[in-house]
Amino acid sequence: MNAQTRRAILLQEITQSKQPIAAGKLAKQLGVSRQLVVGDVALLRAQGHEIIATPRGYQVYGEQSHQGILKKIAVEHQPNDVKTEILTIVDLGGTLLDVIVDHPLYGELRAALHIASRYDAQQFFHQLETSRAKALSQLTDGVHLHTLRVPNEECYQRIVQALREQGFLYEKE
Repeated sequence: MNAQTRRAILLQEITQSKQPIAAGKLAKQLGVSRQLVVGDVALLRAQGHEIIATPRGYQVYGEQSHQGILKKIAVEHQPNDVKTEILTIVDLGGTLLDVIVDHPLYGELRAALHIASRYDAQQFFHQLETSRAKALSQLTDGVHLHTLRVPNEECYQRIVQALREQGFLYEKE
């Protein structure tokens, strides 16, 4: 199979999948290396395809449920509070779409998360622990933003109140 055909298949698989699809799974399906899939996805992105990498795999940006409203929230907490923050958001009905930090050298850094459930959160926590990677918020002493998808304003207000009560809401004057 030539590269153009392989990339067309990759794009089709990622676009048609209802869930994020891992590079390793795509590589096995195509009989190629994971690194070749990563390179092909980079080239598809360069061609303008809106493919994002989440902790669970690739998906087309915007393919997740569009029901609800998007809100940004500023938070600050210690590294050991990541679990509490994320579980608060998903347990109260929110989907954590990303994390955003304002890095002093690189400017805005954003990472796609797409955490919509406790199951998603547990997978993220497992990756965080086993990869020995640090949360992006550690680059900015715990201050960061999240984009949330919530079904309604009431849900958003519940999340804001809970984060405020936990001391996580960033409300500096």
